[in-house]
Amino acid sequence: MRFNKTTYFTLLLAIGTLGLRAQDVKPPEKTVSEEIEIIRPYKPVLAEAVKLRRSPDLDNIKTYKAKFNYQLSDRKLELNTDIQKLQAQKVADERRAELFNNYVKGGIGNLGTFLAEAYVGMGQDPALQAGAFFRHFGQQGKLNKQNENKQQLSVFARSIGETATLNGKVNYQRHGLYFYGIDDQNPSLNPNPERQLLNFFELEGEAISKYTPDPDAFSYAAKVNGYLFNDRFSAKESALTLTGYLNKRISKFNLGLATSAELGKTKDLNTEVANNLFKVNPYVKLQAGGVKIIAGANLVQEFGTKSSTRIFPVVTADFTLIPDFLQVFGEVKGDVNRNTLKDLTDENPFLNSNITIKNSVENLSISAGIKGTGGPGFGYKARVYSREITDMALFVNSFDSFNKFDVIYDFGKTKILGLEGELSVQVSDNLKWTGKLNMENYKAGAERESYFKPQLRLSSNFSFVIDKKFTFDAAVSIQDDSKAKVFIVNPLNPDGTYPPVPDFDKERVVNVKGFVDLGVGGTYKINNKFSAFAKANNILNTNYSKFLYYRLNGFNIFGGLTYSF
Repeated sequence: MRFNKTTYFTLLLAIGTLGLRAQDVKPPEKTVSEEIEIIRPYKPVLAEAVKLRRSPDLDNIKTYKAKFNYQLSDRKLELNTDIQKLQAQKVADERRAELFNNYVKGGIGNLGTFLAEAYVGMGQDPALQAGAFFRHFGQQGKLNKQNENKQQLSVFARSIGETATLNGKVNYQRHGLYFYGIDDQNPSLNPNPERQLLNFFELEGEAISKYTPDPDAFSYAAKVNGYLFNDRFSAKESALTLTGYLNKRISKFNLGLATSAELGKTKDLNTEVANNLFKVNPYVKLQAGGVKIIAGANLVQEFGTKSSTRIFPVVTADFTLIPDFLQVFGEVKGDVNRNTLKDLTDENPFLNSNITIKNSVENLSISAGIKGTGGPGFGYKARVYSREITDMALFVNSFDSFNKFDVIYDFGKTKILGLEGELSVQVSDNLKWTGKLNMENYKAGAERESYFKPQLRLSSNFSFVIDKKFTFDAAVSIQDDSKAKVFIVNPLNPDGTYPPVPDFDKERVVNVKGFVDLGVGGTYKINNKFSAFAKANNILNTNYSKFLYYRLNGFNIFGGLTYSF
């Protein structure tokens, strides 16, 4: 056996080693060789795993349940396979821009031009605004007493609440002028023009509900406006207008009611008129998918000096063919328009005393057109319309005072066919151009012409900012010829009123030439608070008239400074 051989070798090696050590002490005298055999029993040792049973115990059905102590954490599985975004570094807060709510402005120029203007407002609170505005502008032309000055003082306030917006305004306007009209064929007819002074005081309040996206929202608006107006002589006018609006939204439909009461009285030395109106306009509106249609009726009740009741249809439609680019719209309506002494003097301030006041009836008005945008900064609108008006107000020179105007009414049906266009182009914040065109063809009713109604009016404005310092402005106004009536003999009835039917043998028609008025201006920003401005009007120095015998000022230039704070 291998075990025995190893034993023998070990014993021999041990004996040899002992023999070498003994030789150092005492050399052996003789060597004895023997073979020793050692025999003992082999006792193997088995591991504990070998003692296990190889067959499982099928009778043991007891289950073992381990006890674990753990907590589950709610964590989102993050996928980090994509490229992570760079985190923006926080920069310092931008310095708030310094805004100015107030300014004063003043300027002088030739023709005795004097301008003074000021505006004072509250801070930058968007929910509460209040301010006051004042303006004075005066000029003196080359003709005798061709003096004119205007003043305006207005105070306003606005509060935007959670459910409604409230607006209020107090306004006063003063207009001083002379009846300086001169007949070139008889220049000595008006040696000492009379002075006229027009005063207008107005109060206004308004409440409007805020818009809400609720499909079943209820909205409302209410407005009250009252004013007093008088001139230097005996003319006085007072008016009160109450307007209400209710609208209930039901999904894509709207049910609404608009109503107004216009109460007014005009009084002069020999006349007194109350031309009151009460209007009720119920309607149904459908708005969905680029289509908006409003259908309703306009019930108008006249009362006061004259009483009548009229009902007109009101239908408007708007179709979006190309969103933000092209819309087609149309309208059919009728109404009664209240003429007032204030509106007539705003159009022509050279009115005579004892002006006749009555309402005009717009029997039928039909219009259709297109509107939209051609991209950022470009917008357009064009429409054609046809109107039929009974008792349209017209100005005529008085027989007794040629330089004053009376108001007559074309009791026949005046038909108007017109074209209106608007265009706006804004290339950038520094370049903007707008233009407006009105072309109207008047077919008078009982009168020969619709007096002082030009058939063509064109206006355009251009603005260009150079280097953020200098702003250049230019404007042009073009008006076609118009017609005027001149009485050859006295046309008035014994009571001083005009006859209902005009007598063409007692009058003649005069042509009033058109004009082109070109103006330019500029503003230079010196710093954040100061700026200088200059403006030139009627650069072509055209002696034109809007009304017969009243030439407007020629070339005029003025300039000044503006201070903001």
